[in-house]
Order: sequence, then C-alpha cells, then structure tokens
Amino acid sequence: MGLRWPWPFCGFFSFSSYNSLVVGRSKSTATLLQWCPFIDDEFNCQKFGRPDTQYLKYAWQPDSCNLPRFNGVDFLMSWRGKKIMFVGDSLSLNMWESLSCMIHASVPTGKTTSVNQDSLHSVTFEDYGVTLFMYRTPYLVDIAQESVGRVLKLDSIEAGNAWKGMDLLIFNSWHWWTHTGKSQPWDYMSDGSGLYKDMNRLEAYYKGMSTWAKWVDLNVDPAKTRVFFQGISPTHYQGREWNQPKKNCYGEAEPLSGSAYPGGAPPAVAVLNKVLSTIEKPVYPLDITTLSQLRKDAHPSIYGEGSGTDCSHWCLPGLPDTWNQLLYAALIM
Repeated sequence: MGLRWPWPFCGFFSFSSYNSLVVGRSKSTATLLQWCPFIDDEFNCQKFGRPDTQYLKYAWQPDSCNLPRFNGVDFLMSWRGKKIMFVGDSLSLNMWESLSCMIHASVPTGKTTSVNQDSLHSVTFEDYGVTLFMYRTPYLVDIAQESVGRVLKLDSIEAGNAWKGMDLLIFNSWHWWTHTGKSQPWDYMSDGSGLYKDMNRLEAYYKGMSTWAKWVDLNVDPAKTRVFFQGISPTHYQGREWNQPKKNCYGEAEPLSGSAYPGGAPPAVAVLNKVLSTIEKPVYPLDITTLSQLRKDAHPSIYGEGSGTDCSHWCLPGLPDTWNQLLYAALIM
C-alpha cells in the first residue's frame, strides 16, 4: 500500500511563489497568535525584538486549488473528545505550539489546561475535551544507557508504548541524525547484535525510520488512528544553497522567489520517501520541504532565547502555521 495522499487531485504543495498579497491571516489573528501563552521563548521572535513583521504576512497559495482557511472552532468540534499527539524533535514542538496557538486564537476565552512532564507535554481545550500532546524523542528510536555508554538503538522503539491510544499521530525526525561530537546525545549505535561507533548518517536514518515503519504497521489501527509524517524541515545556515555564499538566515526579510530551491532537496527526503513507501498502513506525508526552503526569512535568527543564530527553528507565529493549515486541509478533505 505505501504512503497515501489525502488530497489526490489537489496540488497543495504545487505553487508558483509565495504571495504577500494573498489574504492568509488578519491583523487581529496575528496579534492573538503573538499573545499565545504556549509559545516558547526560542520561537518568540517578536518578544525578543525582531524589528520586521513582513514575514508574518506571507500566505501559501497552491496553484491548482484553494487552501481552506484554518477554523479552530471547527477543528475542535471535529475532534471533540479526541487525543492528538506530535512525536519527534524540536521541529515537532514548533508545529505543536503553532497548532495550540491557532486553536487558542479561535477560542481565546476558553478554558485550557497545560501539563509539562519530562518528555511529554500537553494542552487540553477543556470545553471540547481535545488534548494536544507533544512527545519529545528526536530519533523516534530509543537511546539506552548501557555498560559501554549511551547507545542509539536503531532497532528498538520501546518509547512507542506512549503513543498508543491516540486518534491522530504526527511524527517527525531528521535534524538530530546530523548532530556530531558533543552535540549528539549518544556514544554508540546498535543494530541487532552490531555495535558501531558511528555509521553513514543517512544509512542510520533509514534503519531507524524502518524500525518506526514496522511499529506503525504493528500498532496502528487505521479505523481508529490517522497517521501523518511532518516531513523534512530545512535549515538556512549555508547561503550558498540560494547562491549567496556569505549569508545565512540573519537579516533575511523576504522569501526566495520562484518555485524551486536552488540547493535542491535535502538527501533525507529520498530516504524518508523510501521508508514511507514500505508501510502497509496508511501514512499521510506533509511535504513541507520545498515550501519551507523558500522561507529563509522565517527563522528566529538572533531574535529568540539563547545565544547564536538559529536558522533551524521557525518564528511563531510564522511558517509552522502554514504546516498546520495544510494538516487541517488534509483532515477535512
């Protein structure tokens, strides 16, 4: 069966360019989103002094169909009493906080309950009984403390026990697979009986994602649970990718023009698509890569909590709201 597209006749990801004139978000909605109580400081660009606001005004307009406007009340009504979980790294956190804020902007006086416990966070919209969970696990597969040290177990996914019983699952994993040295949270990789100090990261990613794919086939009942994969979110640290080798995302105030990214797709995209094609259960990919590659203007850069220039995550409100608009469209069509 392989991967499934919920909109087979509508090219939501096909486009000519970003268009700042398309009505995507009203000023009042943008203001509500900026005052959202769920935005972490690392994504809160306006709070940390970003001087421009044009990045908030760009809207996504597909070529061949109209993207429905997000309706938070409709979302809550449709998912009343349901449990939704994002599973992955800080890019999943980016998207989870975005969706929480988009819903909150629709019911700003509604009662909410937030819980933060280690790797599991949640926001519940009490009037509708809808809970949005965020489960932090950057590799999806497990990291275990063993006698040799911390081991990234490419064939183990015990964390998956926490994902069962959900009505909607949105998975994501890639960025941490590229981390090396002190920034990687493991000392060895294991696959079956093999123990490795390292291996080709795309090969490791394929092995880990294949373990996740098997988990989906063994544990997901499509009659009860819908499954999405968030897709590969790009970075903008290397200006040579858009023919400006001395630049990164700092100071960028406009998207790239055109419909193709000069640097091409990240190599992880092909690996992910290969894995998704092997899954028997329906998994819906959100192909966010190209539309996000064009948004070199949408990162926190220096306008977030912490030091350095962040060209990996995305400002909130901002681009992840588009990801959730695509998710919403997929769910209602």
